[in-house]
Amino acid sequence: MDYQAVVAQLLNVEGALAAAVIDYESGMLMAGSSTIKLDLEVAAVSSTEVIRSKIKTMQMLELNDEIEDILITLGQHYHLIRPLKKMGSLFLYSVLDNSRANLALSRRALIDVEKIWLE
Repeated sequence: MDYQAVVAQLLNVEGALAAAVIDYESGMLMAGSSTIKLDLEVAAVSSTEVIRSKIKTMQMLELNDEIEDILITLGQHYHLIRPLKKMGSLFLYSVLDNSRANLALSRRALIDVEKIWLE
């Protein structure tokens, strides 16, 4: 799969400001683009830590489940993180303008990208 094509597809969502494909084992940015001043390398490392922390917490609580997605809400932005279950340690990262984005449709876009990727 062309990572940059995935990023372009995620940026077509109404209100999307940035998108990336990241590897959470290494914290490496595989592909990304942003229409705002946002250091995607820093976002990749930080989001990786969020996923690792959530996985550790789930293990400590003995939760036998998987992360569907993680939503972080800020004053002006939504940050969506979606691990790709069948793509090893890759995850999708999307930043949205919360005044323009429809959160449900944005989540759906991440799910759709994952389904296309798995075909």
